[in-house]
Amino acid sequence: MRQVSVVGVENTFLNTDGKDWLRVPHRISFGTDGWRGIMADDFTLANVGLVSGAIADYIIDKGLAARGVVIGYDNRFMSERFADLVAGVLVQLGIPVLIGTRAMPTPVTAFAVKHHQAAGAVMLTASHNPPEYNGIKFIPDYAGPALPETTAQIEALLKRRLAGEQPHAPVSIPARREEIDPSEAYIEHVRSLVDIEAIRQAGLKVVVDPLYGAGIGYLDRMLGDLGVTVTALHNYRDPLFGGSLPDPSAAKLGELRDTLLSQGADLGLGLDGDADRLGVIDSDGSYISPNQLLALVYYHLLTVRGWRGPVARTVATTHLVNRIAEAYGELTTETAVGFKYIGQCLLEKGSICGGEESGGLSIHGHVPEKDGILGGMLAAEIRAVHGKPLGAILDEIGERFGRVYSERIDLRTTPEHKAAVLETVQNLAPDTLASVEVRERITIDGTKLVLDDGAWVLIRASGTEPVFRIYTEANSPEQLQNIQTEIRRLTAL
Repeated sequence: MRQVSVVGVENTFLNTDGKDWLRVPHRISFGTDGWRGIMADDFTLANVGLVSGAIADYIIDKGLAARGVVIGYDNRFMSERFADLVAGVLVQLGIPVLIGTRAMPTPVTAFAVKHHQAAGAVMLTASHNPPEYNGIKFIPDYAGPALPETTAQIEALLKRRLAGEQPHAPVSIPARREEIDPSEAYIEHVRSLVDIEAIRQAGLKVVVDPLYGAGIGYLDRMLGDLGVTVTALHNYRDPLFGGSLPDPSAAKLGELRDTLLSQGADLGLGLDGDADRLGVIDSDGSYISPNQLLALVYYHLLTVRGWRGPVARTVATTHLVNRIAEAYGELTTETAVGFKYIGQCLLEKGSICGGEESGGLSIHGHVPEKDGILGGMLAAEIRAVHGKPLGAILDEIGERFGRVYSERIDLRTTPEHKAAVLETVQNLAPDTLASVEVRERITIDGTKLVLDDGAWVLIRASGTEPVFRIYTEANSPEQLQNIQTEIRRLTAL
């Protein structure tokens, strides 16, 4: 993960109308998907104003200011206030603003960029992070995550602001500010991407959990309109997320699972804080991982819809999609970690589907942004069309293409030990691993070893913490454990 830190000194208090945003306390760090920080620590009104100014400079430099900018925000504490501040900065610099009338999921905000032909969007969210966090990211005019070169240009403009320069001065008459609600247009667009008649006729029972986030009112409404019996959990705003994380992982969807089992529902769908990631619970209460869901969606597109085209996945994501693609004469594109690279494949490489092991997924015809709402509707379509639990479909896939077992473990070390381990990982090139020959070494993002029998392991270092992530996929649970054990021994983790 690439990180740029900018440190300065504290000056004066910021007025939230955007007029005094140049004089601010500075402590801002950019990661792979914008900037996230702890509110009242580094993520302050002042710093958000400064970053907004740099984004505005970028838009003006590109000659796109007249097209305006969409502003979206999630259900976190003070998100509306931060959004108002961003709007104030942009209009003071002559950029028209289209701001949501209420919280908007990231995929809805991205859709609004295309719908309004805007220059881009500013999204206020910290996704699935703890409630004390918030974040800000820029979505360019193609409606997907910003690529590194765009982020680098914004960072450079931010440094100029910090140095006291003023690339673009406020205008004498502020630009217009307009409130928008793109939800209806977005819902109609998603309906066009899904077999709604199959869902309508299936008589499904579904439990939905937006985890108090910006996805409230989307899946429950869309499925309910199709005659699905829907139970919605946590479908009201709580900036503390019930005292937990808005993360649709197996560990955080316990109430969803219990409700599904008690009601005998067919499917459980959980969203993260900004609804760009999805967690799925099958009818027997088992968790369908993002790796499994990506394989299900790609398999369904090929076998039921008759689509043809390549699939895109990150270096940390299941190779099961490779096997499916190969069987149908299609290619697989492997990218660095980050949905921005998947979005690029959807836009430029003809990929019909793309995803990542952390829960992001999208398909051809949609915006090149990960979308948990679309993913939930696709999961319902697959369940409806096949007429059987998702696990049963996965069994069919396993029988045809071979079963795989995937797991990620995070290992924390000390900052001092991290440097030593990082050097070891960068030079790691064993001939065999867990008694199987290593046939390929990939260094797109971390160090990945692919074995002769198709098993693989990836070791990546966090860019912000003394943490290493080990992603392993094997042909049996025993092989998976053996690979993990040997990697830990080889790297001293």
